[in-house]
Amino acid sequence: MSDGVVSIFGLVAGMVAGAQSGDVILLAGATAAIAATVSMMAGVFLDLESERDEARVEAKERAAEIRADPDGNVNKLIADLQGTGLSQKSLDALREDMKANPLALQKFEDAVAGEEETAAQKTSPVVHACWMGVADFIAAMTPVIPFIFLPLEQAKIVFIFSTALLLILLGIGRAKLGERPMFRTIIETCAIAATAAIAGALVGLLISS
Repeated sequence: MSDGVVSIFGLVAGMVAGAQSGDVILLAGATAAIAATVSMMAGVFLDLESERDEARVEAKERAAEIRADPDGNVNKLIADLQGTGLSQKSLDALREDMKANPLALQKFEDAVAGEEETAAQKTSPVVHACWMGVADFIAAMTPVIPFIFLPLEQAKIVFIFSTALLLILLGIGRAKLGERPMFRTIIETCAIAATAAIAGALVGLLISS
């Protein structure tokens, strides 16, 4: 989401520096926001599809390995568990259970490794991509919306403050999710956007001069 805000903020800053019409800024910003949203949705969808395909292929290959040598795989597991503190009685019982159903070994390995599907992986890739698309579009349109409702000179001021507010909220969210220092994360988020805005403004001034 922050990527969309930063890129569109930089674009709008460049347009503000070089354009004389709010309609031109609106057209360029809205078009870029839509393009960025579609690109992000496609990326999320393809990433989730690739992750699922990779997991399915790995599971299929592991199942084939177990079927090819069930006793060898069970014995290897028991050998790996020898030093875990489990009693011999527990290991023997586990060995018998695994030999009775060798493919249970695969589920046991996944459970030990803690490999659980994330919320995103449990959701349909299409649904997840659509939700991400809506959120990204709203964020990307934040620098553009003032140019829909306000005169050019007022919109130039409002788009900076509205985007800054969104970036602060995103910084707070990043800090809480990543358990990072709040102030530092907010400053980092705003600094990245400011860099994009300065670069965009310089390009706009160069082209319009």
